[in-house]
Amino acid sequence: MRTSTRSVVIRRWTNSQAPSASAITRMMETEGMRPFKWENPPNRTFTIRSHGYDKVVWVVEGALELILPDENLRYVLRAGDRADVPAGARHGVNVGRSGVVCLECATGERLARR
Repeated sequence: MRTSTRSVVIRRWTNSQAPSASAITRMMETEGMRPFKWENPPNRTFTIRSHGYDKVVWVVEGALELILPDENLRYVLRAGDRADVPAGARHGVNVGRSGVVCLECATGERLARR
């Protein structure tokens, strides 16, 4: 299932079992991405910001709340869910009560220049 705003695309994982980190890595690599892993402890907050590049964030474990202030929207992403965040999209993140592990990659032109 795909949910989108003007700028950010959310792809919900619909299978009963969330994919492993290695399965997500393979899916990202199939799309030409070279992901890196990051994790944060419970209840960490990242203030509103934007980046000069497109990026993909894929939740492996735990949950995070993606805040899109310009659209006045919030999405809770759980294991298997993916967010495609275009360059310039303002967003913030609140890490869930169990912490979060994600795979992330810059995409688009920045990726192609590597």
